[in-house]
Amino acid sequence: MSAIRVLVVDDHPVVRGGVVGWLAAQPDIDVVGEAGDGLEALAMVASLTPDVVLMDLRMPRMDGATATGRLAADHPAVRVLVLTTYDTDADIVRAVEAGATGYLLKDTPLPQLADAVRAAARGETVLAPPVAARLVSRMRAPAADAPTARELEVLAGVARGLTNAEIGRDLFIGEATVKTHLLRVFAKLGVDDRTRAVLVAVERGLLPSPGR
Repeated sequence: MSAIRVLVVDDHPVVRGGVVGWLAAQPDIDVVGEAGDGLEALAMVASLTPDVVLMDLRMPRMDGATATGRLAADHPAVRVLVLTTYDTDADIVRAVEAGATGYLLKDTPLPQLADAVRAAARGETVLAPPVAARLVSRMRAPAADAPTARELEVLAGVARGLTNAEIGRDLFIGEATVKTHLLRVFAKLGVDDRTRAVLVAVERGLLPSPGR
């Protein structure tokens, strides 16, 4: 069998170097390139045709979830395996909905990471245990208690201190649509104002804590 071609995407050179070093030492894995953000990753996938892309989420210029969605549309044969520090519902759902094959956390032991790359190359879904637990809990929760990925994006804008108009510009939606999403989030979280909505969302792990 030919080696699994892997592209590693992370904006932290030290983290990226450690992952590349370990994977490159595996006899059945060939690290064909490294990228520091989503835009660079898209260009490199087009030229290097990797089998698996190890994708960080929060990066400059283009984040990992957006890049994953683009790859799923333009290069459906490429498997995207998210490798990130973040395990909130909003991050997980957005990545999975974008088309990620798997979702791992950066505390994953390196031998398990190599096994996950192999599994992703076979088309298998790979989830870190905490991520799997969150997804199961989310599926079991009543629909009324589960904000959609778009609603969480709007609420994340609120958490950043943006106005409805600013959130609308960021997400390319109208201000009225922003208000509708917020009203739905309020109902689902059982709150009646923006501040309380953000606090409850952070408490439930739907949004990252301030400073993360």
